[in-house]
Amino acid sequence: MELNDSGRIAQNIWNLIPQQFPYAGLGDFVIMPNHIHGILVIDKLVDPMVDSSTEVETRLIASLPSSPIASQQSSPSPKTPGGITGDKNPMNHENISRIIRWYKGRCTFEIRKTNATFGWQSRFYDEIIRNGESFDRISEYIIHNPKNWNTDKNNK
Repeated sequence: MELNDSGRIAQNIWNLIPQQFPYAGLGDFVIMPNHIHGILVIDKLVDPMVDSSTEVETRLIASLPSSPIASQQSSPSPKTPGGITGDKNPMNHENISRIIRWYKGRCTFEIRKTNATFGWQSRFYDEIIRNGESFDRISEYIIHNPKNWNTDKNNK
């Protein structure tokens, strides 16, 4: 698969995911002409020796609010974390939806600088990999997907 400018941007941003989300690792990944396949490894082991009050900030999509005490001191009218959705806001939780939302948003922002019509489908397909056999099968599918493009259901 030879990537165009949009594909190279998507590849570079995919590689930034572990920096943006320390609980996420990357498995196999491929960019197809009209979709992507990738494995995200989510590792959220809790270390009781680490202070859980550490503040986390994300860029370009949303920022988590600082501690309530700091918010009250710096702002006369503190806002509810998560806006009108409160604790139901997906950007306040460490999960795959947050990662994909950041990835798609960041790609869209960068790619639209040179391709104003770029857009993603609104949803994504996910599958939980529960064992080594499943991991190997999905990795092989991703690795070999480009050579099977001629028979791919997404190839119109």
